[in-house]
Amino acid sequence: MQKTLISVVATCYNEEENLGQLHLRVKEALIGLSKYDYELILVDNASTDKSENKYRKLAKKDKRVKIVMLSRNFGSPQPSFVAGMALAKGQAVVLLHGDIQDPPELIPEFIKKWEKGWMVVYGIRNKRDGYGKIMNYVYQTFYVLLKKFAYIEIPLNAGEFSLIDKRVVKELLKIDEYDYYLRCLRAYVGFPQIGVEYVREARVRGKSTESIRTGLWWAKTIIVNFSFKPLAWISTLAFMTVAAAFTAIVVFLISYMLNPQSPQGIPTLFVLMLFLGGIQLLSLSVIAEYIAKIFLEVKHRPKYIIREVIGADNNEKQERI
Repeated sequence: MQKTLISVVATCYNEEENLGQLHLRVKEALIGLSKYDYELILVDNASTDKSENKYRKLAKKDKRVKIVMLSRNFGSPQPSFVAGMALAKGQAVVLLHGDIQDPPELIPEFIKKWEKGWMVVYGIRNKRDGYGKIMNYVYQTFYVLLKKFAYIEIPLNAGEFSLIDKRVVKELLKIDEYDYYLRCLRAYVGFPQIGVEYVREARVRGKSTESIRTGLWWAKTIIVNFSFKPLAWISTLAFMTVAAAFTAIVVFLISYMLNPQSPQGIPTLFVLMLFLGGIQLLSLSVIAEYIAKIFLEVKHRPKYIIREVIGADNNEKQERI
């Protein structure tokens, strides 16, 4: 009986110390499933360590392993996930990060949900080991705000770690956006979806690229990509400013009529000028964020470029965008 193929796509950047454990844990999680076979696609985002040597050894040792080497670092893991999905051959694709903070041991549970008809099974991080209370609170707050502001329904605390049916993968690959954000677009395409709770493990080996600065940058990017509310806030702020200015004019006129000799408010004018100038700059910065997104999209630059595919079939394409 022919087995159903599951593609596991892991994004990697400087994960030299984690590759062996990642390969072993994925293998142990899937090798015992009698109805399934698997392929492991490791997408390298131009690592600067000695990962490439390990990739070649892994691909030579295990024919199920395929390595996708990108031509340069394309920033976030999002382009790497897209590259892996484009080369995946399985009936379902499992996405996870190469730092093994998302446990591969949960994949069989994802498959059970998939067998019951769910076309997307995503992990819900009910706890993040290795993060302090403040960072956990910040992440939780961000997801609550995103759910409130976004124009689509986005699950709370759901990252890229998921199993996605081949049909859904095809729809995701049709989305031609440069500023791609998978966990939100996964919700956008729809289909039956369900979450599975898990504890995100602390990083044991290697150095994390996450920081408060990058987290804030991504928060801003996601909200701009999936919410129009910042633009609506500008209108609200403008209306409130006009109302405040009109009220101030009325108050000043009444004050002047009651006491023509009252001192003129130079400090008040100075504060008002700063206030109005600040609102104008804030409004322009929000509008500029949306214009920047348009600028990126209209150029239609590729999300990624593949330098080499290691362990691929002879007829495997070496370039995807």
